Amino acid sequence: MNRKQHQGKNNKFSESSSRKPANSPDRSEPTSTHLPFQSEYALHPRKVLDLFLESFRFILASDDLQQMIQSVKSDLYNRDYLSAFDSDDKRFAYVARWSPARALAYASLFSSISPLRQLLADPNKKSRALLIGGGASSELVALGSSFACLKQPNGDTPSQLHLDVIDIANWSTIVGNLTQSISQKWFYDPSKFTSSFFHGDILSESAESLQLSQMDLITILFTTNELFCEKKSETIKFLQMMSAHCRKGALLLMAESAGSYSHITVGSKKFPVQFLIDTILAGKPTSGDGAWEIIEQEESCWYRINANEVDYPIKLENMRFFYRLYRKK
Repeated sequence: MNRKQHQGKNNKFSESSSRKPANSPDRSEPTSTHLPFQSEYALHPRKVLDLFLESFRFILASDDLQQMIQSVKSDLYNRDYLSAFDSDDKRFAYVARWSPARALAYASLFSSISPLRQLLADPNKKSRALLIGGGASSELVALGSSFACLKQPNGDTPSQLHLDVIDIANWSTIVGNLTQSISQKWFYDPSKFTSSFFHGDILSESAESLQLSQMDLITILFTTNELFCEKKSETIKFLQMMSAHCRKGALLLMAESAGSYSHITVGSKKFPVQFLIDTILAGKPTSGDGAWEIIEQEESCWYRINANEVDYPIKLENMRFFYRLYRKK
């Protein structure tokens, strides 16, 4: 769960990358593209890391931090996700250790995808997003970074961003604290960036309780594998529920680790998780009969930390993942 550096205004990650036919399973190793370390459409990585450094300064200075990190790593290795996040100590340790690098990668990803960037840049749009499994707040910080940057030229416009975060572990303290810090430090008017946290199992929720019809954006980042591994049939039903209840034009962003880790067994065969999700959401290959269309996709992309430009007391790890951006028809 969790690089050759590309900087400057002309890096068009999503536009320049090659496209593969939608829903086409590919078991060969794809050529990786590279996200820019720093984007003109997000705050500088140093500013994002400063947020974590200030928010978790006592955690980072704790003598027990490494012990907590090892405990979390052990649980994650065993795919015991409930135990990994069953205490405040573990949750704070996870965020201090892994969320900063993920927030940087996600901010670069969000900034590189034109439809998502356009949503956040609309000066009159009051946007709402649902972050599934987003309690560790990487997505929250990344969206705050991109929205704050894009709003800077239009600070007094009506645009707002509200994030609904749902997670099976209780991340309410972390989500609340980071939201408050972001809204006060990165926005002239704190009411422009807000969030709500919901402690619950996404697979047990209804379309009404999630208010799916009101969402402009839904993110499922490094979460689909866990859902399929835990409850395969319920996960399929949840994806079908989104197809039935999300409004036309809504965006759905899914990302997961690239490589064999993200394969799901169905019967006696293994399939890439993206192939299964593409089929459920967008329909069978070449049919186009699904409720969603794929408008952006990459099978393998890297985000690499430029250690010469940022400093953090714990090593910030590079990330390699695939992603899909779907739009509801």
